[in-house]
Amino acid sequence: MGMKTFRLRQMEQYILEHDTVSMDELCTRFAVSMNTARMDVAYLTKKGTIRKIYGGVCANQTNNLVPFEDRQLRNMEMKRAICRAAVSLVEDGDVIYIDSGTTTMYMADYMENKKNVTIITNSLNAICRAVPYPDLTVIGLPGTLERRTNSFVSVETGRMLEYYNIQKAFMAATGVGDGGEVTNSSPLEFEIKGSAIKNSAHAYLLVDSSKFGKTALMKYANLSQMEQVITDKGIRREHLEMCREAGVKIMMAEPDSD
Repeated sequence: MGMKTFRLRQMEQYILEHDTVSMDELCTRFAVSMNTARMDVAYLTKKGTIRKIYGGVCANQTNNLVPFEDRQLRNMEMKRAICRAAVSLVEDGDVIYIDSGTTTMYMADYMENKKNVTIITNSLNAICRAVPYPDLTVIGLPGTLERRTNSFVSVETGRMLEYYNIQKAFMAATGVGDGGEVTNSSPLEFEIKGSAIKNSAHAYLLVDSSKFGKTALMKYANLSQMEQVITDKGIRREHLEMCREAGVKIMMAEPDSD
């Protein structure tokens, strides 16, 4: 990674963590001239993660990220069913990545009979839920706890995934657009999610049917990059067809009968 790319990633992370930053502060923090800072800001503004304000920049607040606790309560039983179905794809001895999100967080609850499985994750909830099962080895990715997503994020978090031999990545999303774009609402997690897919042999998308036809601020993948989508029977026909055209298999989760 070049020095400029690394600086841009650090600058983006710094702005997102501090919400509002002056241009003078950017120059001092990253030891660059005002002209260089302006060019970096222009790039990040075009990317969409920040916006200019008088005398400085601020994090782009158009993502409307709903608090984690509120998202967790939505379609909870269906999310659990999706996780239970996804666990059927996990084999003993696998090294897997569990994405942060209110759907994927329940996977460990259904892995009590799995043997010698290694879970790599930046999700606080996934880590906590895996603790009761001694046959699950948990590797937590480094970073600062982002309370809006209950995940650990930093400039280095996504890069750490390059060092692991991940067989299967189980991904979450805020929405799946009608063009097959897989999106999320947190700029802080954008590169982590992309890195997880890039560094995994197989990627699976866990989304309930309400996520289809919706998009969020950041596109982190295309549907065609997923091997399989685990969803529910509420998915509409046109979205089923979209998955098939992208060459993606579909698994339908069944909620508990009781």
